[in-house]
Amino acid sequence: MASSSSGKHPMYRGIRCRSGKWVSEIREPRKTTRIWLGTYPTPEMAAAAYDVAALALKGSEAVVNFPASVASYPVPASTSSADIRKAAADAAASLQKSENKTSETNQVGTVQHHEVKDFEITTEEYVDEDAFLNLPNLLVDMAEGLLVSPPRITSALSDDDSPDNSHGGSLWNF
Repeated sequence: MASSSSGKHPMYRGIRCRSGKWVSEIREPRKTTRIWLGTYPTPEMAAAAYDVAALALKGSEAVVNFPASVASYPVPASTSSADIRKAAADAAASLQKSENKTSETNQVGTVQHHEVKDFEITTEEYVDEDAFLNLPNLLVDMAEGLLVSPPRITSALSDDDSPDNSHGGSLWNF
Protein backbone atom coordinates (compact mmCIF):
# COMPACT_ATOMS: atom_id res chain seq x y z
CA MET A 1 0.00 0.00 0.00
CA ALA A 2 1.21 3.45 -0.77
CA SER A 3 1.61 5.82 2.09
CA SER A 4 1.47 9.57 2.08
CA SER A 5 4.59 11.69 2.09
CA SER A 6 4.31 12.27 5.85
CA GLY A 7 4.64 8.53 6.50
CA LYS A 8 1.18 8.24 8.02
CA HIS A 9 -0.85 5.28 6.88
CA PRO A 10 -3.81 6.29 4.68
CA MET A 11 -6.16 3.84 6.42
CA TYR A 12 -4.96 3.09 9.97
CA ARG A 13 -4.90 5.47 12.93
CA GLY A 14 -1.93 6.00 15.24
CA ILE A 15 0.79 4.59 12.99
CA ARG A 16 3.39 5.85 10.54
CA CYS A 17 6.21 4.43 8.45
CA ARG A 18 9.77 5.06 9.58
CA SER A 19 12.73 3.52 7.75
CA GLY A 20 10.58 0.82 6.15
CA LYS A 21 9.02 -0.28 9.45
CA TRP A 22 5.76 0.76 11.07
CA VAL A 23 5.78 2.61 14.37
CA SER A 24 2.87 3.17 16.67
CA GLU A 25 2.26 5.70 19.43
CA ILE A 26 -0.67 7.36 21.16
CA ARG A 27 -1.15 10.67 22.92
CA GLU A 28 -2.33 10.41 26.50
CA PRO A 29 -5.72 12.10 27.04
CA ARG A 30 -5.51 15.62 28.45
CA LYS A 31 -1.69 15.52 28.41
CA THR A 32 1.04 16.53 25.99
CA THR A 33 2.92 13.25 26.44
CA ARG A 34 2.73 10.23 24.18
CA ILE A 35 3.16 6.54 24.85
CA TRP A 36 5.54 4.81 22.47
CA LEU A 37 3.97 1.47 21.46
CA GLY A 38 6.78 0.02 19.39
CA THR A 39 8.11 -0.67 15.91
CA TYR A 40 6.52 -3.44 13.82
CA PRO A 41 7.12 -5.03 10.42
CA THR A 42 3.53 -4.59 9.15
CA PRO A 43 1.03 -1.73 9.38
CA GLU A 44 -1.61 -4.14 10.69
CA MET A 45 0.55 -5.08 13.69
CA ALA A 46 1.20 -1.43 14.51
CA ALA A 47 -2.52 -0.66 14.12
CA ALA A 48 -3.46 -3.50 16.50
CA ALA A 49 -0.98 -2.12 19.05
CA TYR A 50 -2.62 1.30 18.72
CA ASP A 51 -6.08 -0.23 19.20
CA VAL A 52 -5.11 -1.82 22.54
CA ALA A 53 -3.68 1.48 23.79
CA ALA A 54 -6.70 3.48 22.60
CA LEU A 55 -9.08 1.11 24.39
CA ALA A 56 -7.01 1.26 27.59
CA LEU A 57 -6.83 5.06 27.62
CA LYS A 58 -10.19 6.06 26.11
CA GLY A 59 -12.44 3.11 26.92
CA SER A 60 -15.19 1.69 24.76
CA GLU A 61 -15.70 5.05 23.02
CA ALA A 62 -12.25 4.84 21.41
CA VAL A 63 -12.04 4.87 17.63
CA VAL A 64 -10.10 1.73 16.67
CA ASN A 65 -8.66 0.29 13.47
CA PHE A 66 -10.14 -3.20 13.85
CA PRO A 67 -13.52 -2.99 15.64
CA ALA A 68 -14.24 -6.70 15.04
CA SER A 69 -11.08 -7.66 16.96
CA VAL A 70 -11.75 -5.64 20.13
CA ALA A 71 -12.96 -8.67 22.11
CA SER A 72 -9.78 -10.63 21.33
CA TYR A 73 -7.33 -7.90 22.38
CA PRO A 74 -5.38 -8.32 25.64
CA VAL A 75 -6.32 -5.91 28.43
CA PRO A 76 -3.42 -4.07 30.10
CA ALA A 77 -2.95 -4.71 33.83
CA SER A 78 -3.15 -0.93 34.43
CA THR A 79 -3.08 2.34 32.53
CA SER A 80 0.65 2.76 33.10
CA SER A 81 2.66 3.23 29.91
CA ALA A 82 4.65 0.04 30.58
CA ASP A 83 1.50 -2.12 30.94
CA ILE A 84 -0.11 -0.54 27.87
CA ARG A 85 3.09 -1.06 25.85
CA LYS A 86 3.24 -4.75 26.88
CA ALA A 87 -0.42 -5.42 26.00
CA ALA A 88 0.04 -3.60 22.68
CA ALA A 89 3.06 -5.77 21.84
CA ASP A 90 1.07 -8.91 22.76
CA ALA A 91 -1.77 -7.87 20.44
CA ALA A 92 0.66 -7.24 17.58
CA ALA A 93 2.36 -10.60 18.17
CA SER A 94 -0.96 -12.48 18.19
CA LEU A 95 -1.94 -10.73 14.95
CA GLN A 96 1.33 -11.86 13.35
CA LYS A 97 0.69 -15.45 14.46
CA SER A 98 -2.83 -15.42 13.04
CA GLU A 99 -1.55 -13.94 9.75
CA ASN A 100 1.01 -16.73 9.53
CA LYS A 101 -1.65 -19.41 10.13
CA THR A 102 -3.91 -17.86 7.49
CA SER A 103 -1.16 -17.82 4.89
CA GLU A 104 -0.27 -21.45 5.71
CA THR A 105 -3.87 -22.61 5.23
CA ASN A 106 -4.09 -20.72 1.93
CA GLN A 107 -1.17 -22.72 0.51
CA VAL A 108 -2.65 -25.76 -1.27
CA GLY A 109 -0.30 -28.66 -1.98
CA THR A 110 2.84 -26.85 -0.93
CA VAL A 111 4.81 -26.78 2.25
CA GLN A 112 5.74 -23.34 3.40
CA HIS A 113 8.13 -22.56 6.22
CA HIS A 114 7.62 -19.27 8.04
CA GLU A 115 10.43 -17.66 9.88
CA VAL A 116 8.88 -15.49 12.53
CA LYS A 117 11.10 -12.51 13.08
CA ASP A 118 11.06 -10.72 16.38
CA PHE A 119 9.78 -7.23 16.05
CA GLU A 120 11.58 -4.41 17.67
CA ILE A 121 10.08 -2.72 20.69
CA THR A 122 12.08 0.24 21.79
CA THR A 123 11.93 1.56 25.30
CA GLU A 124 13.59 4.84 24.51
CA GLU A 125 11.94 7.92 25.90
CA TYR A 126 9.87 9.82 23.39
CA VAL A 127 10.54 13.54 23.15
CA ASP A 128 7.33 15.38 22.50
CA GLU A 129 8.40 18.09 20.08
CA ASP A 130 5.18 20.06 20.62
CA ALA A 131 5.85 20.36 24.34
CA PHE A 132 9.60 20.91 23.83
CA LEU A 133 8.99 23.82 21.47
CA ASN A 134 6.10 25.09 23.65
CA LEU A 135 3.67 24.76 20.73
CA PRO A 136 0.59 24.14 22.92
CA ASN A 137 0.96 27.72 24.20
CA LEU A 138 1.73 29.23 20.81
CA LEU A 139 -1.82 30.46 20.17
CA VAL A 140 -2.05 31.87 23.69
CA ASP A 141 1.21 33.74 23.19
CA MET A 142 0.01 35.06 19.83
CA ALA A 143 -3.26 36.27 21.35
CA GLU A 144 -1.39 38.04 24.15
CA GLY A 145 0.72 39.75 21.51
CA LEU A 146 -2.43 41.23 19.97
CA LEU A 147 -3.32 42.84 23.30
CA VAL A 148 -0.10 44.87 23.43
CA SER A 149 -0.43 48.47 22.29
CA PRO A 150 1.59 49.27 19.18
CA PRO A 151 4.57 51.60 19.57
CA ARG A 152 4.07 55.30 18.91
CA ILE A 153 5.28 56.33 15.50
CA THR A 154 7.13 59.60 15.41
CA SER A 155 8.18 61.26 12.24
CA ALA A 156 11.76 62.38 11.80
CA LEU A 157 10.78 64.72 8.95
CA SER A 158 8.82 67.25 10.93
CA ASP A 159 8.60 68.12 14.58
CA ASP A 160 5.09 69.40 14.11
CA ASP A 161 3.09 66.34 12.98
CA SER A 162 0.38 66.78 15.55
CA PRO A 163 -3.27 66.32 14.50
CA ASP A 164 -3.77 70.05 14.93
CA ASN A 165 -1.29 70.78 12.15
CA SER A 166 -2.58 68.20 9.70
CA HIS A 167 -4.47 70.84 7.69
CA GLY A 168 -7.59 68.76 7.71
CA GLY A 169 -5.80 65.94 6.03
CA SER A 170 -6.44 62.40 6.99
CA LEU A 171 -5.07 59.13 5.81
CA TRP A 172 -8.56 58.30 4.57
CA ASN A 173 -8.59 61.37 2.28
CA PHE A 174 -5.82 60.10 0.02
